[in-house]
Amino acid sequence: MMKNFISTQSWSRSQLQDILDFATSLKENPHQPLLKNKSVAMLFFNPSLRTKTSFEIGISELEGTAVILQPGKDAWPIEFNDHIEMNGDAEEHVKEVAQVLSSYCDCIAIRAFPAFEDWNFDRTDHVINSFAKYATVPVVNMETIEHPCQELAHILTLQEHYGDLQGKDYLLTWTYHPKPLNTAVANSSLLIASKFGMNVKLLCPSEDYLLDERYINAASENCLSEGTSFSVTHDIESAYSGAEIVYAKSWGSLVHYGDLPAELNCRKDFKHFIVDEQKMSMTNNAVFSHCLPLRRNIKATDAVMDADYCLAVKEAANRKHVQKSMLTKIL
Repeated sequence: MMKNFISTQSWSRSQLQDILDFATSLKENPHQPLLKNKSVAMLFFNPSLRTKTSFEIGISELEGTAVILQPGKDAWPIEFNDHIEMNGDAEEHVKEVAQVLSSYCDCIAIRAFPAFEDWNFDRTDHVINSFAKYATVPVVNMETIEHPCQELAHILTLQEHYGDLQGKDYLLTWTYHPKPLNTAVANSSLLIASKFGMNVKLLCPSEDYLLDERYINAASENCLSEGTSFSVTHDIESAYSGAEIVYAKSWGSLVHYGDLPAELNCRKDFKHFIVDEQKMSMTNNAVFSHCLPLRRNIKATDAVMDADYCLAVKEAANRKHVQKSMLTKIL
């Protein structure tokens, strides 16, 4: 049965742990012919550094073939709406693109950020779900409104540091950034931390920065099934107090989604949410991580990023290993 990797919420904890365990063995023995004669079409609608590099090199290390495409640049622009007269920029429809790539390749991987215009539409994850609808090979999420590959690397890195994560106190904190960013990593942070048995706390400046109820509800349900706690707070001191893991990310307000002036006016007073040594000193000797890229001294200080407890680079390195494992499992 074909298995897409679009959201970790569609996978059980034991299935995800199986991917993580195999990723550990691949770190020890990285060059294996596990994807020999297999090919992956990778469509990048948005920029990438870690994702593109880690996927392409990882596939090569397993003797597979990666084909990199940028629709609208080195590939034709694509239409995703059905029953439409295609008199705009798009030259072909996703129906044909997905079917043709399925005939060439064994897997299709998609990186497509939301348009930041209408969250009610963007939350449908229209681009990747259109590929999943029309493709006849597995579809992999390289970041849309979720970032499941980053989630896997995050958990592997934490397991390497702590071992069992059951009952650990986990803080996802909003941080300032000069512009509103995608909520994908924050959404994924809630999903994976709650699925792996941690007590999860979400810190954001106000209700304007609450994440979509889909992810709030999923985290609550995951924690309930794991016998752990989930909470939301706007108080910095109580959020950091006792935390064992601090994961930072900036994201845009869904209340002001698509209204840039209102969003910028909303966030301007929250620069003090930066992760600094004073906040980290409130924790229970917590580790710190971030998905990267990170603007130093905006999201986190130099002192935090350069501290021994910062796992961000290790997490980025683990992207390659978990992705190799995941591709091997689905192919």
